[in-house]
Amino acid sequence: MPRPFRLVSIEEKPERTLVKAGSCVFGGEIVPVIAGPCAVEDEALYLATAEVLASLGVSMLRGGVFKPRTSPYAFQGYGDNGLAVLRQARSLTGLPVVTEITDVRQVEEASEAVDMLQVGSRNMHNFALLREVARAGLPVLLKRGFAATIEEWLLAAEYMLAEGNGDVVLCERGIRTFEPATRNTLDISAVPVVKSLSHLPVIVDPSHASGSWRLVGPLALAAVAAGADGLMIEVHPHPNRALCDGEQSLTVERFTALLSDMKKVAEAVSRRV
Repeated sequence: MPRPFRLVSIEEKPERTLVKAGSCVFGGEIVPVIAGPCAVEDEALYLATAEVLASLGVSMLRGGVFKPRTSPYAFQGYGDNGLAVLRQARSLTGLPVVTEITDVRQVEEASEAVDMLQVGSRNMHNFALLREVARAGLPVLLKRGFAATIEEWLLAAEYMLAEGNGDVVLCERGIRTFEPATRNTLDISAVPVVKSLSHLPVIVDPSHASGSWRLVGPLALAAVAAGADGLMIEVHPHPNRALCDGEQSLTVERFTALLSDMKKVAEAVSRRV
């Protein structure tokens, strides 16, 4: 029986797709690490953090400026002012930048500030947004919906490939289950399952999956061992003062130690970080 997703299927394209965003390449031997604070909170703080992360050898910077939050009273990001900071960070470090888009009206301006657009978990089923983001011509990071099956996730990617944008990276970020011990449940099996079904790269976000900085390291190492094509990790110089997701953010010191461990695991599975 033919699969409902045609363009993303491995039958359609048996060779693995390499997705390039600036100098960062997903799907090859190297396992890129995307790092940075959950949100752009302060210009000086973000730029200083970006410089430190660049010195550690990360592949891409992350920083949210449009924040879809569960509560309407929570910090929603600095919008256009945040995009200006991301432009500075890209210029300062030479690293590519990814940020999340939550509305079709944000696509054009954000596309001028970053190298990759992210569609978050809450918007995976926002088909109008998927189409508009695909048409922007930039690589796209597509996070799995927190209640989405793998087939639904791949069909969301199909929307973008159908618009002519084949530069899509899939991101497993945990799904909602009955287990309350973690923020979400990381579906580590999604990595090999997706790679058996699709030619697109698949990365893992252990920060949102766990909701706890103590769990980010073990989950990141497991993701590398399982064959993930990249990692997205939240790093903040002062997590206890973060305006967003501080409890799941690593300090620079903890992130540095994790990078060292990830390199060892990557080497064991014939990859490099």
